[in-house]
Amino acid sequence: MAAFFENLWQQIVGFFVTYNWISDTLDILLVALFLYFIIRLVRDSRAEQLLRGILFLVLLYIVAYFLQLKTVQFLLQAVFDNGLLLLIVVFQPEVRRALEQAGNSRSGISRFFDGFKAENNAAHIEQWNKAIEATADALEILQKEKMGALVVMERTTRLGEIVRSGTIMEAEPSAALISAVFYNKAPLHDGAMIIRDGKVYAASCILPLTDNLQISRELGTRHRAGVGMSENSDAIVIILSEETGMISIAEGGELKRNFTRDTLIKTLADRILWNDDEPESLKKIRHFRITRKEKE
Repeated sequence: MAAFFENLWQQIVGFFVTYNWISDTLDILLVALFLYFIIRLVRDSRAEQLLRGILFLVLLYIVAYFLQLKTVQFLLQAVFDNGLLLLIVVFQPEVRRALEQAGNSRSGISRFFDGFKAENNAAHIEQWNKAIEATADALEILQKEKMGALVVMERTTRLGEIVRSGTIMEAEPSAALISAVFYNKAPLHDGAMIIRDGKVYAASCILPLTDNLQISRELGTRHRAGVGMSENSDAIVIILSEETGMISIAEGGELKRNFTRDTLIKTLADRILWNDDEPESLKKIRHFRITRKEKE
């Protein structure tokens, strides 16, 4: 036992003797940051489910090894030998999104350090509340005019490729502006509107259609585009049906329908503003705002 502890102590001393406090520490921090972005990339997305599938295959290979299942071992070994290529093919949307974010001046390391500041202040909350209320009021106007709309509320996943397919606006949100964009004779009405950081960022954007065969055939291209966008990002998509005047929300590949103005505002506030993991100081800001509105 004494020899074990002596050997352990020598290894610890040897580690600190050879450890370079500048380059080795920087190396560890960069690897940790890389792992953080990988986890953040796959969290709450379809990639998370795919990673669980990969873990299942690894466990299956271990079981096959101990039980001497030669055929299963051979097939799984063939999969693992080409694992890197398969991962690139399977995770192609996530890899493309990560590279796009890395090249975005508002993403990457700078966004990692200043993101909390942008997300957790009263002005940011007020801006999003303004956008949510303006969107709800605009949809109410469009319902009366029997016109459709497709609004994407961008969250953490930046939709740079989608934005580039449309026209940049960068305007303050208002019911008049949003309803005017979707007026059926307006030049930008055909496509989706992107709301980024509580502002009308782009219009007439093209969204990817969903491949989900379980979606009702009664739903048209606008609903399929909304669901497709929610499958490829963490955005919340609001769809107003031109035929029925029904308001729907697509999130995470799921479509919820039949929202009213009040339920739409509450749902968007819950999903965009209210967060169980948010700092206590931010919750106090929101509580103060709601209390003030109730008194008014």
